[in-house]
Amino acid sequence: MKTAITKFIDSNLDTIIELETLLSSIPAISPLSGGEGEYRKAHALEKWLRDRGFENFEYINAPDAKASHGVRPSLILTIPGEKDDRTIWIISHVDVVPPGDLSLWHSDPYKVVVRDGRLYGRGVEDNQHGIVSSVMAALALKENDLIPEYTVKLMFIADEEIGSVYGLNYILREYPDMFRKEDLILIPDSGSSDGTEIEIAEKSMLWLKFTTRGVQCHASMPALGKNAMVAASRLILNLAELENEFKVYQDALFDPPYSTFAPTKKENNIPNVNTIPGEDIFYLDCRILPSVDIESVFQRINDICVHVEQKYGVSITITTVQKSVSKATDKDCQIVSRLKKAITAVTGKEVRLIGIGGGTVAAYLRNKGINAAVWSTIDETCHMPDENTTIESLAVDAKVMAHLMLE
Repeated sequence: MKTAITKFIDSNLDTIIELETLLSSIPAISPLSGGEGEYRKAHALEKWLRDRGFENFEYINAPDAKASHGVRPSLILTIPGEKDDRTIWIISHVDVVPPGDLSLWHSDPYKVVVRDGRLYGRGVEDNQHGIVSSVMAALALKENDLIPEYTVKLMFIADEEIGSVYGLNYILREYPDMFRKEDLILIPDSGSSDGTEIEIAEKSMLWLKFTTRGVQCHASMPALGKNAMVAASRLILNLAELENEFKVYQDALFDPPYSTFAPTKKENNIPNVNTIPGEDIFYLDCRILPSVDIESVFQRINDICVHVEQKYGVSITITTVQKSVSKATDKDCQIVSRLKKAITAVTGKEVRLIGIGGGTVAAYLRNKGINAAVWSTIDETCHMPDENTTIESLAVDAKVMAHLMLE
């Protein structure tokens, strides 16, 4: 069985390249980022799978008037198993982020380039690596007439990149019985270069917007105003010190093992040089250990804002842009133990469990009491220019997924 899977995948590397090329050629970008959504890409993937003999498909269409055809589709392919008392889910996302500054790319981001065993293009890693490896695993079973132990469902979801409002969050709300606590759920949307890390926990994610309001005036008479930019700059420096303050709480499961607080986006204030700005806006990205009370972080941030308000005579408004608190997956649950065995069987490598600062859709499942493991063999080039992944790692992950289905 192992030999048949390995032989099929290793002899069909061109199929991996073909599917990656198709998927990258159809930009599935959120309307909030100037795109049309996932409709064309999801339906192209369905057609590609149907052409190879797969038949059991289902769409979950989240309404979105701004998207192509007015919907954000998530596609499910079902592969019947010998038993149906639980389901093995592999959940990948169809959407991608925009390519950014095209001058930083060495090739067209929507035309996959193969070079030195690597595939380059927008989406080839994030998250087409997960899509393609799971599809190749399913093909390996199909072409060798192998039936999985449990029913397998490959889910290709929408809207992962911007909050999952039309993706997994929509599915969990509208179809609350779709996932069972006994299901085995793999999300191939984060990983390591050697494929030995299974993510079972995520830091809480908190994105905050700070609006500082002072008094605008002519720059030649600054005493007549209250410089919102100066006050905001002091606020940024004070907030950056939160990292040192909260380093007393550490968890070796994560890298770094402490909470982080990073000032990031800065909005334009005034268009000209000779005016003191009366308003200034910036954002803070907080990644907080599960052991740290997020409300205590809020209170500390509020205290810092009050201090700056009093010092500079300004007012500061805090707006929560995104907040996500994630429970951890049970380290001894079925998906973790079964995935560890599959990885070791294919690669011969020992596996370790980790936590990450980034966010995946696993958090939404974990908060519902459903265990999910996050794993893949990737170099974490997502969102970068010249995003890439290797053909070898795609093949290895397909073999691991096939073994996960068959054990």
